[in-house]
Amino acid sequence: MYITDPMRLPAGNECQHSYKNPPFASRFQLVHSDRVGLERLLSLGLIGKCANPTLIAGFLRHKLRVARYAPEPIPSTLVVAGRWISFMTTGREARWGKLTMVQCDDANCIPVTSFLGATMLGMTKLHKAPLLREDGSIDTVVVLEVGKV
Repeated sequence: MYITDPMRLPAGNECQHSYKNPPFASRFQLVHSDRVGLERLLSLGLIGKCANPTLIAGFLRHKLRVARYAPEPIPSTLVVAGRWISFMTTGREARWGKLTMVQCDDANCIPVTSFLGATMLGMTKLHKAPLLREDGSIDTVVVLEVGKV
């Protein structure tokens, strides 16, 4: 069907949307404290010392826009700042790390200002997502287990 008058769209079900929202199970969820933490990181400019601050800032703003609010009480399978996470990336073995809002000196620290931390924030157990690497390649990250604080 051709649209002859662009100011008047066809009625009924003839005009299909070209976008689809992902199902709720695959969306990211953010708790209130993580939303506040991300907004503080962005407003105070604390991401300036990370590898690619412009890209990380855009990614975190996008995550704030598209993520839905996590239910209360916080599910034990949700990745939030302060929890230990077991994860696996493409071609590597499973690893553990603690997701933090700020950079720390611990080897197991995964800051939200890294591509890995920004990607995993808001994921749930067994959730799979694309992971942008600092060299521009794209891997896949899977959250295997989420531990308590």
